[in-house]
Amino acid sequence: MKRIKSLSSVLPILLLCLPACLNDTFSDDEASSASSVGEGGESGGSSAGEDDGWGTGEDGDPGDGDGGDSGDGDGDEAMVPDDEGAEETETETETETETGEPLCNDVDDVILYLSPDDSNSMSSPVQVRERVLKDGLGIGPVAIRPWEFMNYYSFDYAPAEDGTLALSAELRPLEGFEPELGFQLQLAVSSEEMTDAERPPMNVTLVLDTSGSMNGEPIELLRESCRAIAASLRVGDKVSMVEWDTTNTWALAGHEVDGPNDPLLLDKIEQLEAGGGTDLNGGLTSGYELAQQTWDVNALNRVVLISDGGANAGLTEVDLIAENAVYGGSDGIYLVGVGVDLEGTYNDDLMDAVTDAGKGASVFVTDEAEAWKTFNQNFVNTMGLAARNVQVELTMPPGFEIVKFSGEEFSSDPQEVEPQHLSPNDAMVFHQQVVTCAPELVDDAAQISVTATWEDVSTFESVELTQTYAVGDLLAADASRMAKGAAILAYTDALIAVKKSDESTQVAVEAAYAAIDAAEAALPGDADLAEIRMILDALTA
Repeated sequence: MKRIKSLSSVLPILLLCLPACLNDTFSDDEASSASSVGEGGESGGSSAGEDDGWGTGEDGDPGDGDGGDSGDGDGDEAMVPDDEGAEETETETETETETGEPLCNDVDDVILYLSPDDSNSMSSPVQVRERVLKDGLGIGPVAIRPWEFMNYYSFDYAPAEDGTLALSAELRPLEGFEPELGFQLQLAVSSEEMTDAERPPMNVTLVLDTSGSMNGEPIELLRESCRAIAASLRVGDKVSMVEWDTTNTWALAGHEVDGPNDPLLLDKIEQLEAGGGTDLNGGLTSGYELAQQTWDVNALNRVVLISDGGANAGLTEVDLIAENAVYGGSDGIYLVGVGVDLEGTYNDDLMDAVTDAGKGASVFVTDEAEAWKTFNQNFVNTMGLAARNVQVELTMPPGFEIVKFSGEEFSSDPQEVEPQHLSPNDAMVFHQQVVTCAPELVDDAAQISVTATWEDVSTFESVELTQTYAVGDLLAADASRMAKGAAILAYTDALIAVKKSDESTQVAVEAAYAAIDAAEAALPGDADLAEIRMILDALTA
């Protein structure tokens, strides 16, 4: 079974079962308009970090959106989509596939396993905002990963009861399709609320890039991020610190703080200076050696890597991080990767790679406000843990298929989808477009089921929660949060189109504005929607 890890509008031979309304709706960037908006002087093509577009289906695996990579070997190259939309496949008969399977399976329920993102990354939306609103630039080399935008922007889903998770679903007909043929479906798995007083003890190892490339703004942002962490610690938390360039210095080892703004920790932060070369492997090796020596079975053990992304993670480094993610058993040493800005030219390939392996968040800090938002206001969300190895299963009536997906991967094989940890005060949100070749099976009584399985944080026991929804009930319920999800993803489509600056741009931008208008009508005054509108205005002015 192939893993699905990039957008493919998976409309294979299903085309023959759907009416003529199945047209350009699911092409990421196809358009017929001759006019385009462009980036105001910057070339439309992306350089470092190609965009995946939306998440992917079982027809190919073009990789993680970080370059011109055609995949990791388990997909059919002929089916690998790009930002111009997926290719349509040809069939030899109108009733069955080349392997003899029925063209439309209207008997078996459709069961899929979903992952929003292996690492809960939130970097690219912050980078876009920084370049466009602060630096007055175009999008440039920033990789547009839709799942990172869904991770970063907030959805007002009800929190779960303590010690468990909560499930939510929203459904609406898909514009451009006849009733009961296509739908927008948004799912959420939300965690419990947790205050700083309720969180477990923290054992934090700061692995800090103090190489020469960090001089200036990056080292200042590194210090500010560390100050925000220091202000968030409480009595009994422990902190260690490794400075790395071409040498590695252990500035602190298992220091137990006396509360927020521990004087010794703050003094070590103020002494940080940039200089020397870059030795990522040496820094990470030293950092994990220190984290292992100070590992605390009664605490949540975190490595926080802060760097300007000037180094590249190779196989050795990624293997090292993955091994430490399970150090000491299931409760390992989890990594939080922090990118700091270098005049808008930061490349986040490093953090995307290492946090995928390290089972932690990838974040981006552009200024003092973002540092304090990430590591003080949202400290529990960034550093905490509510559920381990969450896996989400979606069951739909026979004939359904996901044709567009906001996450990083989905598959009919659960072994092909990486479970993800879920933080407190957080939600995994999945937005997908689905179509059916068996509309006669879709009535108000038809059912959609969602199952979440995870490991309890304290006992490591497996827990399962299932919620079943009737289609009629979903269609009658509020769908305002799904309108926001649709707007965010239309916005990412527009960003990809603006980078390309071709005939698709104007259509994608207009679609994004329409989706934002609809979402703002449902959620007036929403700050996230106001922000993405402002960015789009700046790009298209």
